[in-house]
Amino acid sequence: MSNILIIKHGSLGDIAQISGAIQDIKENHTNDKVFILTTPPYEKLFLKCPYIDEVYIDQRLSRLNLFYLLKLKQVISKLSLVKIYDLQNSSRTSFYRKFLFNKIEWSSTETTLPSGTNKSNFDKDPALERFNFQLINSNIVTKHTLEPNFSWASENIDDLLKKYNLEKYILLFPFCSINLPHKKWPYYNNLISLIKKYNPEFELIIAPSPNEIEESKKISARAILKDDKALTITQLAGLIDKAQFIISNDTGPAHMAAHLGARGVTLFGHHTTPKKVSIETNKFRAIIKDNLKELSAEEVYSNISEELQLV
Repeated sequence: MSNILIIKHGSLGDIAQISGAIQDIKENHTNDKVFILTTPPYEKLFLKCPYIDEVYIDQRLSRLNLFYLLKLKQVISKLSLVKIYDLQNSSRTSFYRKFLFNKIEWSSTETTLPSGTNKSNFDKDPALERFNFQLINSNIVTKHTLEPNFSWASENIDDLLKKYNLEKYILLFPFCSINLPHKKWPYYNNLISLIKKYNPEFELIIAPSPNEIEESKKISARAILKDDKALTITQLAGLIDKAQFIISNDTGPAHMAAHLGARGVTLFGHHTTPKKVSIETNKFRAIIKDNLKELSAEEVYSNISEELQLV
């Protein structure tokens, strides 16, 4: 038995997205121990992952912090790794490859790039296709990478459903990172009014993160919390999994929904394309408008109204 390491620091949507890649790596290393190096917010999530044997934490301190880097190198060196799969493919992990773990076989975008292609051009391809290419060219037989299944992250939330008396509900994600305001569609309350008018059988809910709880009071939907706190990632996955329909900005929960097999839509502006971030499935699709402020609630409702009649 050998030891291998996967590196994935974040973000939440990216972690949902690489579920298939992690599964493929494990299935190709059935007799090996698979570790993952991640960041503190995702430790508990990966502890739940059936394809990961142990979790190690990278605090991602400054690269000028030589004491931290040396300590990290010592911790990882003790694992006696035979291979590292870099699924983060960042400048930081490239630094690790060159200066910390240069004696270990390494799989990354850089080490598997198609001949004559630079990384910036390669990164324009759909995300899942890039992971698939990386793994195939690292001698991994891929069965799941292009169709990730994030269901392992879902926690039983029957107690939460009972507390809020939730049966048939639409889950909305009207928020986004404070640094990415262009991803935020501004007309959720208008859409909520339309759904309440024409589809009163649905309860409309939101699940704010810790820094969204105050803002959630401005949304005309029921906020779902656990002991007055934001849901954990696994509780959120369970809530998504039980929803009849999801409506979301292009955020981490949207990617979770897509790879949990949920039915719904995500609202895309000019910032990227659904194809590039590999978010669309046969049940989860994108509504696209260059300027999200020009996408009306009536247009969104018209787009989803038939589907709401079927769920």
